[in-house]
Amino acid sequence: MKPISFPEHNIVIARDQPEYIQLPAFVHSNRVVCCWSLSWRERLQVLFTGKIWHQILTFNQRLQPQLLSVEKPELKR
Repeated sequence: MKPISFPEHNIVIARDQPEYIQLPAFVHSNRVVCCWSLSWRERLQVLFTGKIWHQILTFNQRLQPQLLSVEKPELKR
């Protein structure tokens, strides 16, 4: 999986941090939206297993609510 840019993105998180993958995102108010693209192999794996694993680096801070979706959310400023 890799993060991809989309027309509404207004920031690139970790742009100047080579140790991390750059993350194009739409940031507004209290939410951050990003989009990921799956390779054909990953698509087949999800098709057969029905599973996606999600890891979050919290750096020992509280975990914030997370939401995974296959549908694009409404992105209004």
